Amino acid sequence: MNRKKEKAEFVWKIVYTHVIAYFIAGLFGMFVMNYKELYLTESLSLLMKPTTDPMVPLGPALQILRGLLIAAAIYPLRTVFFEEKGGYGKLGLIILVFSLLSTIGPTPGSVDGYIYTTMPVAYQALGYPESILYILLFVGILKLSNRYAQKKIIRVVPVILVLLIMVFGVMGAMTYAGFI
Repeated sequence: MNRKKEKAEFVWKIVYTHVIAYFIAGLFGMFVMNYKELYLTESLSLLMKPTTDPMVPLGPALQILRGLLIAAAIYPLRTVFFEEKGGYGKLGLIILVFSLLSTIGPTPGSVDGYIYTTMPVAYQALGYPESILYILLFVGILKLSNRYAQKKIIRVVPVILVLLIMVFGVMGAMTYAGFI
């Protein structure tokens, strides 16, 4: 396989893995964690848009952009994560540390969030279940995708899922914007 095709397949795999994991974790947050009501509370309404804002349902479709950034960050370390023993665990740990616990700014639930924000501790940890679910899904889907890379279903199902997520996102945004 030529290098460009290999790189394109790697990027696509990271993008679809991220989009699918993000969507499922987001559904968990919306329906199990009840984000619709939580985002209206005094502490979170200053930080989070209400779930009826057109950008919220569009968010999962826009995750393709984040998937590209994640792919760019992971690509130089792909042999560490995908060829070494325990590589998927290392990837999960890196994601946990840099995207949740040790962010650059004082985001809720991060070390700096606890230190520098006035957000109550109970609200700081609200995102942990969704974040941990996302990491487990991301690493799990990626591991399955790599293990069964030659199976036709691994080439078809992600395309269908990403397209559905994009359609749902656009339709949801159009609904909340009053176009539908």
